[in-house]
Amino acid sequence: MIDIQPLAILREIDRTGSLTQAADRLNLTQSAVSHAIRRFEERYGVKLWEREGHKLRLTLAGDYLLGLAMRVLPQLEHGAIVLDHYARGRRGAIRVGMECHPCQDWLMRVVDPFLAEWPDVDLDVTTAFQFGGLAALLGHEIDILVTPDPIKRPGVEYEAVFDYELVLAVAETHPLAQKQQVAPEDLARETLITYPVARERLDIYTHFLVPAHALPRRHRTVETTDLMLRLVASGRAVSATPDWLLREVKGVKGVRIGEGIAKSIHLGHRTGRAATYLDGFIDLAKSVEI
Repeated sequence: MIDIQPLAILREIDRTGSLTQAADRLNLTQSAVSHAIRRFEERYGVKLWEREGHKLRLTLAGDYLLGLAMRVLPQLEHGAIVLDHYARGRRGAIRVGMECHPCQDWLMRVVDPFLAEWPDVDLDVTTAFQFGGLAALLGHEIDILVTPDPIKRPGVEYEAVFDYELVLAVAETHPLAQKQQVAPEDLARETLITYPVARERLDIYTHFLVPAHALPRRHRTVETTDLMLRLVASGRAVSATPDWLLREVKGVKGVRIGEGIAKSIHLGHRTGRAATYLDGFIDLAKSVEI
């Protein structure tokens, strides 16, 4: 069986970029780190890294082991937390992964009643995945995946939470605000602003622009919903946005995109027997109005 220590060493070297800093993070001496790796290499007959001056370059075996570390260590670390919860009489923990950037406000409406109803259950929310949300769910890094784009896989079930329509957010003074619906060519003179997501995962491209062989004049990204809507309200850009997000935003109007892009938010979870509090979270999510 593969020892955990070499996995932890490779992960810290990848995080810090330095053997010395990795040793410090692990509370080991540099010689102890080198010895642990050398012992592993001798046991399995492989080299994990090669030196290039002062830098370390992973071999194919080292790169594979690093990937294994990124998948396995978070599960073991979470397992230690869960066992500690059991030891202290706590009921458990839920890790929620977010693939829906604008869903933060909605999620907070679920979190507050959940924490009140389940005071002995820890809750963590993340948007950072090493290999994507679905892989994080299947790899037990998270327990629930909030996503507008469910991907069917064995071992995963999805619960539809609420429906919405993706609309083009424009300033109320923008010429497009006078239209009932926009056509792909209407964006040819516009700056389209989106979250930092690959184009092949953006519905405005896959369902609207690409089939019409059209592109916006410019495409830029921002990290936060607030900044995105401020830029739209100023007339500097347009954005494909869930209709429910615009209901209380001043100075911004939602215009139908083509014949309409209907979407749903889903909660993905692993199949099999689930903890009662996980079912409780899903039931609460379904009951919260948008």
